[in-house]
Amino acid sequence: MVNVTTNSEDEMVRKPAEETAAGKDSSQDSGEPSMMMYEDSFGQFKEGEVVTGVITSVDKDLVLVDIGYKSEGQIRINEFRAEDGSITAKIGDTIEVMVEWWDDEDERVILSKDKAANVKVWESIKKCHDEDGTITGTISSRVKGGFSVDIGVLAFLPGSQADLRPIRNLDEMVGKTFDFKILKYNRKRSNIVLSRRVLLEKERESKRSATLSSIHEGKVLLGTVKNITEYGVFVDLGGVDGLLHITDISWGRVKHPSDMFRMGDQINVKVLNLDLEKERVSLGMKQLTPDPWSTAVQKYPVGSKVTGRVVSLTDYGAFVELQEGIEGLIHVSEMSWTRKVRHPSKVVSVGESVEAVVLDIKPDARRISLGMKQAAPNPWDVIAEKYPVGTTIEGKIKNITDFGIFIGIDEGIDGLVHISDISWTKRIKHPSELYKKGDTVQAIVLDIEKENERFSLGIKQIQEDPWKTVGQRYKVGSEINGTITNVTDFGIFVEIEEGIEGLVHVSEISKEKIKTPVGRYNIGDMITARVMTINSDERRIGLSVKRLEMEGEQGLLSDYVNNMGSQKTTSFGELLRENLQEKLKEE
Repeated sequence: MVNVTTNSEDEMVRKPAEETAAGKDSSQDSGEPSMMMYEDSFGQFKEGEVVTGVITSVDKDLVLVDIGYKSEGQIRINEFRAEDGSITAKIGDTIEVMVEWWDDEDERVILSKDKAANVKVWESIKKCHDEDGTITGTISSRVKGGFSVDIGVLAFLPGSQADLRPIRNLDEMVGKTFDFKILKYNRKRSNIVLSRRVLLEKERESKRSATLSSIHEGKVLLGTVKNITEYGVFVDLGGVDGLLHITDISWGRVKHPSDMFRMGDQINVKVLNLDLEKERVSLGMKQLTPDPWSTAVQKYPVGSKVTGRVVSLTDYGAFVELQEGIEGLIHVSEMSWTRKVRHPSKVVSVGESVEAVVLDIKPDARRISLGMKQAAPNPWDVIAEKYPVGTTIEGKIKNITDFGIFIGIDEGIDGLVHISDISWTKRIKHPSELYKKGDTVQAIVLDIEKENERFSLGIKQIQEDPWKTVGQRYKVGSEINGTITNVTDFGIFVEIEEGIEGLVHVSEISKEKIKTPVGRYNIGDMITARVMTINSDERRIGLSVKRLEMEGEQGLLSDYVNNMGSQKTTSFGELLRENLQEKLKEE
């Protein structure tokens, strides 16, 4: 039967007839009056009445029960069949039954155990409702709008009355047993409406009053996780809900409260702030343990080597967790001695364990600056010893730019060959004219600047500068032939060998005064000139065409003077014209 919190007994249950008869005056003798009283006792049953009887017989179809009538009452065997098929009826058991039908002439009585139980349940339901009691039941299944609850008969529990808050998983309620309030019932329609929420609200109010009377700032309480949001956790402190904000959960990093809590978890919290008028309670969990930054300076002194886990990446660096609540920043500039790191993801990844050195610590600002490159030797400290100036090295071209080529050395260090150090003599507009990425080249170490992390190389320095010996190849006063490479207003540039050019200044082009050689000469024309000056340091050669002309005229004059006697009929002017014409033909 269902448990009800009322103590009244069932007044409708009758005792067996023989107990009634036994209660009569035992001093009466046998006779007609006594027989009449005995027969009257059999006529006191009514259909629908609940009486108590004793099982006298059990067979395959019927169970016979003595209820004090002339003959035993009959109950169908199915009313005693359990779920597993076994029969629960035993001879001698006392049970309550309902009189369904009886016939005094045939002395036959039909009884029902189930209907008697049903009557008792409804009586209990009425008493529970009238006396504002509670009734215990088991949620048997989900139905539209709520649940079906077995309290001896099936009752309806609306979903809104099942708990204080909406239930996310309704299936979890099925099969659980709770106490309920009966909101209303109708026996004729077999309709009963229950509420569990009423009891929970009453219980919460009771706990709330007790909690508010004892709570104060700084108090540590045991609470139950009631709700989880992205910004924190609501904790039931006993009728009063407090908010544990995400920033007060841990000294360390918390991505989402659901990573640390589950609904129903029991947790210890500390009251940080209390507003009784608004019934707002701010809670803290990390405050139950010391602030790790209070001892950070002693634990992580500047210069010490530490190990941590990368917890997040930004454009400017990586955050490394040294312990719960303490994170340090490795700036991208502190990740490598030799590489120019554009983004920390090129060097480390989230979750990776890294070694670093403490560069600076500011506990008041809760900041630690870390250096990852400082945990390894600086290759620039030994590069000068390994490759002194003048050393010839060999490496592959790693990059080509407008201003030069970068050659990989070792330890991540690249050396730069500036475009001006590629060739002594060639005019190079872009290094890609001569090289491509991946080519293996030789170069000489020109300079190493450790402070600026610069490694300067030269390719042309492998060979001797041809300008140093140009004076040996072209003596001043010698005559040279060359190709015009450029014509400007101030003169003509003439290449006398690959990469070696001389300048015929506009004043050295002709005896005649000309403003500009442009239009008179073309690039690619061959020209003969006299070497006038050579300056190897400034890489300059001065040439003159005018001097050749003047020397030619002087030669003609000498020839004329020497041959005056034999060529009296020839004038000097004619002789000069003839020699000029021959010279032009030769050119």
